[in-house]
Amino acid sequence: MNDNSLQAKREQLLADGVLMMDPSAVYVEETVTVGAGTLLLPGTILRGETVIGANCTIGPQVMLTGCTVEDGCTINASQCEESVICRDCQIGPYTHIRPHCVVGAGSKIGAFVQLKNCNLGAGTKMAHLTYVGDSDVGEDCNFGCGTVTCNYDGFHKYRTTIGSHVFVGCNTNFVAPVTVEDGAFIAAGTTVTGTVPGDAMAIGRVRQEIKEGWAGENRKRKGKK
Repeated sequence: MNDNSLQAKREQLLADGVLMMDPSAVYVEETVTVGAGTLLLPGTILRGETVIGANCTIGPQVMLTGCTVEDGCTINASQCEESVICRDCQIGPYTHIRPHCVVGAGSKIGAFVQLKNCNLGAGTKMAHLTYVGDSDVGEDCNFGCGTVTCNYDGFHKYRTTIGSHVFVGCNTNFVAPVTVEDGAFIAAGTTVTGTVPGDAMAIGRVRQEIKEGWAGENRKRKGKK
């Protein structure tokens, strides 16, 4: 886009009820649609066939390419490509949503979370430090930090299927293909390699062992106080 067409697009959006804190710091391509009442903050870049609903807050520092964002969403300091963000979601900061994702209504996807080729049900939460790829996830799930779907074996990609109302503890690995049924609880530090039945708990980690006095003796051996 040249400067004239970019300015014309900004003016058209402002006339249609879109809000901009600093119009000169917003880049919107001609093919983009934005609903009334949506606020575009500085550093927002909207590209391709992106469609944004009403009463959203986009930015600062957001790039959306070929995305659909429904009403009432907040996207902060993040990038999304060729995906659908359903109504009332909170995305970011520092979230990367790669192509072919659907994020269900009212979901919260937070800092340093990456999604790829996955479907999330309504109300699912991933607050931070999580990778979910090639996965189908139900409603009202909670993912602890450090959760990873291990979807690639070096040759092929495999899917993870997680039901609704599943609690995933921190530092969980899902070795795909694997299924977790509704209502299951995954204990922190678990590597899931087989089906977890509904309402069951999966736990797979080394049991803690205490060696009394070991740390003090180790310091003495090394001449430390």
